[in-house]
Amino acid sequence: MSNHQRGDDDAGEYMEEDVDDHDMDDEFRGGDGASDSDVEEFDYSNNKIADTSAEQARKGKDIQGIPWDRLSISRDKYRQTRLLQYKNYENVPNSGQSSEKVCNVTQKGAQFYGFWRNSRSVKSTILHFQLRNLVWATSKHDAYLMSNFLLTHYSSLTSGKKEVLNVRGHVAPSEKHPGSLLEGFTQTQVSTLAVKDDFLVAGGFQGELICKHLDRPGVSFCSRTTYDDNAITNAIEIYNKPSGALHFTASNNDCGVRDFDMERYQLVKDFRFPWPVNHASLSPNGKLLAIVGDNPVGLIVDPNTGKTLETLLGHFDYSFASAWHPDGITFSTGNQDKKHYGL
Repeated sequence: MSNHQRGDDDAGEYMEEDVDDHDMDDEFRGGDGASDSDVEEFDYSNNKIADTSAEQARKGKDIQGIPWDRLSISRDKYRQTRLLQYKNYENVPNSGQSSEKVCNVTQKGAQFYGFWRNSRSVKSTILHFQLRNLVWATSKHDAYLMSNFLLTHYSSLTSGKKEVLNVRGHVAPSEKHPGSLLEGFTQTQVSTLAVKDDFLVAGGFQGELICKHLDRPGVSFCSRTTYDDNAITNAIEIYNKPSGALHFTASNNDCGVRDFDMERYQLVKDFRFPWPVNHASLSPNGKLLAIVGDNPVGLIVDPNTGKTLETLLGHFDYSFASAWHPDGITFSTGNQDKKHYGL
């Protein structure tokens, strides 16, 4: 992950452009003769907008609840303008332009998802613009997300939400395991999240790891991957060994990838790489580990030894995502050069 912190001018400028649409808010508040009650109804900051259902969307209601008929710009025109003005963040200058010269243009038009509901009562919090692994779906109806210091479960079936873990105050393990930090953590800023099979891991900006079984009360395990100044936990991947044993990998900004055995609650592997690791993903058969990070080059390594088996070329900037196809051979990476790279 980039060493830019949230206070840096250039990163801050990017974040503001990425998440704030003040011009849209101004339209809501002042334009086209909208009454006070109308403005209040569509005021995002007051959280008074009703959910939008699939049935309402089929009848013509905007899925975001935006009253385009009362605004001076159409949805299509606004989206077109937004895309033209969008500034993609780059660690390597002009990486997007370089990738456009050699990449095929994505063919659009296919539909992979159907709109179900837009719930505005559930708000996710993204603390760093390069770390977006903070919303996790375990089924088509269940999502886990961070909202400030609250880790929340949301059900699209009931439109209900439930607090799973509150890290605003002091969090300490209720179980005793060798290597677990019994003193726990206070006011953890969560940088990444993963949930699988009733097991949750939250990683923090100071290298914190908090492990919780969703079918048990309390927290099971706490650990700090490193005390390095550059300790951010960039990504977590939970997986099962061929034996069925529960493990997870933590990718960190200190150039490390660590593997934890959650049957024994122990760190079992600690691999070092030449650059900060933003994401690591294990192939379905458990024989290959894809590594991407603060380098245009990606790696395929042996998950047992950490030895590099293949070097992946083709990107022009830093990568932040990787995923394997179920066939165990094909995988893809996502990069700031706006290029999707699949093998």
